[in-house]
Amino acid sequence: MRQKSKSLFSQYLENVSRKLLEEHGEIIRKYVRNRHGVYALYNKNELYYVGLASNLRTRIKHHLKDRHANTWDNFSIYLTIGDQHLRELEALLHRIAIPNGNRQKGKFHYAQDLTQTFRNDLKAYHARELNELFGGQFPRKPLKKSPAKEESAAMLAPYVSKRFHIRLEHLGRRYIAHVRRDGTIMFAGDSAECDRLKGKVYFSPSLAAKAAVKCNINGWRAWTYERAPGDWVKLDELRMG
Repeated sequence: MRQKSKSLFSQYLENVSRKLLEEHGEIIRKYVRNRHGVYALYNKNELYYVGLASNLRTRIKHHLKDRHANTWDNFSIYLTIGDQHLRELEALLHRIAIPNGNRQKGKFHYAQDLTQTFRNDLKAYHARELNELFGGQFPRKPLKKSPAKEESAAMLAPYVSKRFHIRLEHLGRRYIAHVRRDGTIMFAGDSAECDRLKGKVYFSPSLAAKAAVKCNINGWRAWTYERAPGDWVKLDELRMG
């Protein structure tokens, strides 16, 4: 039987008149009391306010009397499974919809803003383009290494612009290593069995993985790196680009 994937939301109720809350609050309470979720207030079908709450009924009922009291006539509620990503979800809605009733723009606490990185990449691209138009050439792509030379040249070198961490999970142990700017791999001091591995340098992910787990293993698939804050993916993703 196919297993259902995990979902962020469990239930929802959309485009309900505020009269239902005013006149039949006990019915609403039955479904949303002490439940986590996100809610939206509407004024004549236009989004006015987005908020989150650990007790949706109390929060929405509060909006019948606060500064928003005379600004909305319909509401929607979206019940979440837990509250792990609730604040980031609220921030995302604030940034996309920009409701008139929300005073602050949504903030992501851990996500990386790619604007400056994108600007730098764009400048580098235009610099190469101008260089080509005025008699220069694009930098050549790194030559593919022959199997005979793979052990003496760092296989990660073509994919590294700055030092970054990688990690490997095996039989309940976590191995942590640094990929240095030349593409070589060195185990970190807080890695499992750091005394045995510390200071040793490896030229391929598979050799580093074999040294850690003491058996042949595909290091490109075993190691993971943090592609973006909190987003750990297999090292093989570097070769997909």
